[in-house]
Amino acid sequence: MAVNVLRFGPLVTSRPPCVDHESLRSRASFRDQGMENRRFFDRPQALTVAEIVSLTGAEFSDAASLTHPITDVAPIDLAGPNDLTFIESNKYADALATTRAGACLISPRFNGRAPEGLIVLRTEKPYRAFVAVHRKLYPQSLRPASLYESDGVFESATIHPTARLESDITVDPGAVIGPRAEIGAGSIIAANAVIGPDVTIGRDCRIGAGCSIVHTLIGDRVVIHSGCRIGQDGFGYVEDADRQKIPQTGRVIIQNDVEIGAGTTIDRGGIRDTVIGEASKIDNLCQIGHNVRIGRHCVVVAQSGLSGSVTLEDYAVLGGSVGLAPHVTIGRGARVAARSGVMHDIPAGETWGGYPAKTRMQWMRQEATLARLAGGDKNKAGSTRAGEE
Repeated sequence: MAVNVLRFGPLVTSRPPCVDHESLRSRASFRDQGMENRRFFDRPQALTVAEIVSLTGAEFSDAASLTHPITDVAPIDLAGPNDLTFIESNKYADALATTRAGACLISPRFNGRAPEGLIVLRTEKPYRAFVAVHRKLYPQSLRPASLYESDGVFESATIHPTARLESDITVDPGAVIGPRAEIGAGSIIAANAVIGPDVTIGRDCRIGAGCSIVHTLIGDRVVIHSGCRIGQDGFGYVEDADRQKIPQTGRVIIQNDVEIGAGTTIDRGGIRDTVIGEASKIDNLCQIGHNVRIGRHCVVVAQSGLSGSVTLEDYAVLGGSVGLAPHVTIGRGARVAARSGVMHDIPAGETWGGYPAKTRMQWMRQEATLARLAGGDKNKAGSTRAGEE
């Protein structure tokens, strides 16, 4: 069989290489027209300032500006005449004076610093109002869609004959749906996702590309982003010389309106179930161990690790890279600062931080004491050197 071989010339030549100016111009044109101006979301239909006022409840001072069209949102330093921006932090106060934005959601303390010509929309919570407008302009950004931009079941998807799919389901190329799996109406299974035997997925769910889901029951309106691993066995071995593996025969239960970030792993239970409560939000690259119970409306930020049998009660919040020891309970509404290591239960409503984690006030006193000690040693050393000289 003949094989075409691409042969390269010598690395060093006696004359400079020929420059293909036409090719360079073509590449520049592609970059200028195809890349820098490319958008991944449809450009929104314009909102008038009056519609923004109605949506956010913001106050305005110039009735003549109510018909001004807003076609997009942008940071305060990049915004143009038809963009909406916001300011609520002193960090961007200087940018307010030079912004070219058409309209700005602004807290009352910045009101006198707005430049002439800027449509000022006063509100106590500018960012929250800004998010409301952003959601209105880009509703398609809130939930993943089919990556293949298709409807229905694609030919290259593999679906077991005993699987049950309701109407209006999208299954992208390469997806695999196993025996007796059930998927509710309006759900999307993205490319190369794997849904194992007997898995149940509710209605209007989004399962991202490359996910694998086994031994799991999922409610309605759940979003699971790309690359998640859900329902595999937990990490459990008997502490003896043989390190015998402990059977993991529980399930993962994911209740309604949960969102799980890309690359997160959730282990199934041992003899209990691993449970993710209603409307909880889990960020990217988190590890949720076997038998963990996360309550309703909890937040778990990126790279956090929850050991086996941890309990988060309703409305608990974990900052980024928090580590929880096995069997720890985080009380209702408690908060844990980023990069903390929690070894003991945290009472409801308290804020803890540090390693090992302790109450907020104790943590802050400890850090202040350490800072004073370090500063005192430094000053003492400096005085000694000065005396020696």
